[in-house]
Amino acid sequence: MGGYDPDFAGYFKEAWDEYLHKHANLIFVLCGSVSSWIAENILNSIGFVGRDSFDIELGELSLSDSVALFGPTGTRLSTGEKLDLLSLTGGVPKYLEEIRPELSVDENFRRLCFLPRSLLFREFNETFSRIFGLRVATRGRILRMLVDGRRSVSELADLEKRAVNGSYTEALSDLCYAGFVAEESGMNPLTGNTVKESRYRLKDNYVRFYLKNIEPRAAAIKAGLFEFASLEQLNGWDSILGLQFENLILNHVNDLFPHLGLEQSLVLSAAPYTQNATKRNEACQIDLLIRTERTLMVIEIKRQREIRHEVVDEVAEKIRKLRYDKKLSVRTALVYDGHLSASIPTDRYFDFIVPAEVLLAQR
Repeated sequence: MGGYDPDFAGYFKEAWDEYLHKHANLIFVLCGSVSSWIAENILNSIGFVGRDSFDIELGELSLSDSVALFGPTGTRLSTGEKLDLLSLTGGVPKYLEEIRPELSVDENFRRLCFLPRSLLFREFNETFSRIFGLRVATRGRILRMLVDGRRSVSELADLEKRAVNGSYTEALSDLCYAGFVAEESGMNPLTGNTVKESRYRLKDNYVRFYLKNIEPRAAAIKAGLFEFASLEQLNGWDSILGLQFENLILNHVNDLFPHLGLEQSLVLSAAPYTQNATKRNEACQIDLLIRTERTLMVIEIKRQREIRHEVVDEVAEKIRKLRYDKKLSVRTALVYDGHLSASIPTDRYFDFIVPAEVLLAQR
């Protein structure tokens, strides 16, 4: 309604002030997928100060609730197949409802993504256009720059050879409100202050998969020239799965805390952390860095067929490079899916080892 009539907010305010608020048992629910419009015109509008009783932002379903939607057949799927399917859909109920768990993962991907009229082949352009309208081009460019990893505002602007201005930050805010992107800052492990420049992550697993694997083949799919047979035929599939898995874990980080011996109330910060190279610092990238009052927890998120002992050396090297307050204890954790080398738990380097199956099972 707001998109079709720019004066909708004014009509709504007048109706509420004159008539609707007089009905003690009336609850007026304003909802929609264009959450940036709702925020700008209702929640943050001075005309509606004090009129908003409750504000709910619906996120993805939890990992365990997502798996429950697969039904009885889903209980017989392997952890790997469940993660493959969630790596495509995230916890979006509509996408999960379209999965047929009695079919193979490859067949589900084929029928949902790689046929000319399939749901997830059409979904991005139809939904994205509906949400952002005339602003779809600028928002789409930002998403495509985030496909391969997190970036700061200045890094995004540099890629486009643009200055960082109000319209650019507004575009990122729109994408965050709509649930496509997450703004992540976290705490500097050396100073304890919030990091100076937030980074933005493409958090929507379907959108990431679409832009990386479906859109580049769109013309061939429309023409019926692309014959999808197996996920293995997608270039760099193991790397793709790793990124999608990492995204899943970061989107549901609160579910991870109990498996790390952490009370959520004690967590001061939980976000990926990037330390850039300078004259004094070596560069390092930490998948997830959790800070409590007295502890840093360095978490490696890994999905591979074979997870070898080298992962211990990788994490040890990251900690060696990391500049942090030496008053803090450092603990380590590995969140994984794949065949874990027997030497990893035997080595006892990781304080916590969390298999993905426990995150899928908890209710």
